[in-house]
Amino acid sequence: MIDEALLLLQSEVASYLSLKGYKAEEVIIDNIGLFETSNGTSLTNSIVITLVNIEEESALKNQPAVKRFSAQNAIYENTPVYLNLYVLITCNYTPDPDKMKGYISALKRLSLIIQFLQGKNSFSYASSTSGTVTTDVDLLNLRFTLELYTLTFEQINHLWGSLGGRQVPFAMYKLRLIGITDRKPLREVPLIEEIDTTIIKISERN
Repeated sequence: MIDEALLLLQSEVASYLSLKGYKAEEVIIDNIGLFETSNGTSLTNSIVITLVNIEEESALKNQPAVKRFSAQNAIYENTPVYLNLYVLITCNYTPDPDKMKGYISALKRLSLIIQFLQGKNSFSYASSTSGTVTTDVDLLNLRFTLELYTLTFEQINHLWGSLGGRQVPFAMYKLRLIGITDRKPLREVPLIEEIDTTIIKISERN
């Protein structure tokens, strides 16, 4: 489900940028930490969406087992794990002969992405502009919101240090909430079909 959430985000961002005259295929999902390695050539001149951290939503951690119903039984399952994803969006563009042009191109795209996510911060397949049709129950239930996540200078230094590369124009977003479940039954119990309301009178003892 993590991959589906990022794919939906990629599709929506790409669709918006294409309306602004940019190429939709510039928006990719990949590890920006590979940029300055031999495997990073495909990350050049791209908007790269990278997952950098996963956090369990503590407020929804201790819920009772959930219940769903079949024709004859009530089926108990563990509650889904609800996750917050920290997503790094980087605009990685190399300089043209005019050395500032690549950097300015990155800033323009980053500004448009922030503008888009300010106007639309809630996502689902039902509201997708990509026109994707699915019958998958988990995908139909997939909904998340995005909020801009501000890092301190120290956190930025640690982030790019762990990614092993030089800093490029970026924005960090907190993607909330992704529910992940295996739908594995814990137990099944028969449905209550009737309630016996017979009153049994107990005679008083003398």
